Amino acid sequence: MKKVALALMLVLATSPALAISRYNPLTMSCASVRAAIHNQGAVIFRYQSPRGLPLYDRYVRNSNYCDATDYAEWTYIPSKDTPRCQVLNCQNIDNLDGMLFVPHHQL
Repeated sequence: MKKVALALMLVLATSPALAISRYNPLTMSCASVRAAIHNQGAVIFRYQSPRGLPLYDRYVRNSNYCDATDYAEWTYIPSKDTPRCQVLNCQNIDNLDGMLFVPHHQL
C-alpha cells in the first residue's frame, strides 16, 4: 500500500510540468502575449510561419524557468497587433561566446 501511495504522489508531483498552456499568438495582442507569459511563468506559442510551416517554442518569464544550462534571452514572435512582439525564450549558455556574466532578463 505504501508503494502505491508513493507512486501516486510521484505522478501527481510531476503532472504540473505537463500542464503548460499553449496559445496562438496571432489571436492575441502583444500585451496579452506578454501577460500570459508573466502570469504563468512559461507558455508554448504555436503559429504558422509566412511560408505556412508550423512554428512553436516555449517562452518564459525569466531564467528561473529555464534548465540549468540555459538562460532567458530576448526574441520576437508575431502577435495580432505587431509582427515583432518582444518575449524571452531559453537559449543554451554556450551561445554567450565567453561573456563573463550570464544576463538575467525579466519579462
